[in-house]
Amino acid sequence: MAEKAETPAMNFQSIRQADVPKGREGKHKQIVSQLLSDIEQLQQGTALKVPLAALPDSKENIRSALNRATRQHDIEVATSSDAEYLYIWKIDRKA
Repeated sequence: MAEKAETPAMNFQSIRQADVPKGREGKHKQIVSQLLSDIEQLQQGTALKVPLAALPDSKENIRSALNRATRQHDIEVATSSDAEYLYIWKIDRKA
């Protein structure tokens, strides 16, 4: 008679599905929320001038997080930067 194979040990911990967090609060949520608020208030032809030193992470990571958020909010923005600042402005959809 063949022996039943042992079940291999799990590699990771398991939890109840009901205990799995449903919301996502990324590490850039605060800065992205602040940027979105300011972007919404921008006048046509103006840009935000954000000091790179004020960013909690690299400008590349903040740009990526901002890009995800603006797509979710259906806002088109463009960015540029120099050695000291990140510039962000709304793109006029009519142009």
